[in-house]
Amino acid sequence: MILLRKAEERGQYDHGWLDTRHTFSFADYYDPNYMGFRALRVINEDRVKPGYGFPTHPHRDMEIISYVLEGGLAHKDSMGNGSTIRPGEVQRMTAGSGITHSEFNHSKDELVHFMQIWVLPEQRGLKPGYEQVDYPAEEKRGKLRLVASQDGRNGSVTIHQDVNLYATLLGENQELIYHGNPDRYVWIQVARGALTLNGQNLEAGDGAAIVKESDLTLKGASSEEAEVLLFDLA
Repeated sequence: MILLRKAEERGQYDHGWLDTRHTFSFADYYDPNYMGFRALRVINEDRVKPGYGFPTHPHRDMEIISYVLEGGLAHKDSMGNGSTIRPGEVQRMTAGSGITHSEFNHSKDELVHFMQIWVLPEQRGLKPGYEQVDYPAEEKRGKLRLVASQDGRNGSVTIHQDVNLYATLLGENQELIYHGNPDRYVWIQVARGALTLNGQNLEAGDGAAIVKESDLTLKGASSEEAEVLLFDLA
């Protein structure tokens, strides 16, 4: 069974400096039908104007993944980390027992477009942690590149939950098949471009919850290369 979550159905807020879209309930956006999917709690798609960002704020007991599509997102946290996340890079932050961090677009003229993903951890009170890894486009083009997993295999960042997160880039009519376990769950999020999923059309911003399916066929369906995230969840 494949259930589509269309882009225009998401929570949408334009704060002037921030244009944000919420796939699941978040902050002032509440939809009892979309409180998350298994351990996947948040998928926010944010566009932040030059010179703006999120001042220092706290988190705890959450696995936070940042995935940048355009521009650069400057990160600082109470663990002493400071970096700029750019397209192709994946950052994982374990909030655990408690951290503070800030995220800013320090560019004077370039928008930053990124996805922030929250996953509920396997246990509370974990030691805070941080990782950032670059995954070249060649490793994702026409194939699924594992970028986050519970055991950190194949160079993926380590996430404290039974979740495998893959990223792929698909050109027009380029196709791949994901051989999943029908006893697990899959969420697909289209970051940009368009594709067909087992013959169903998905465009940028669309998501899909997949239950009791084994083989999933993803095929690029636009002249713009499709960038897609696939979450395999317990």
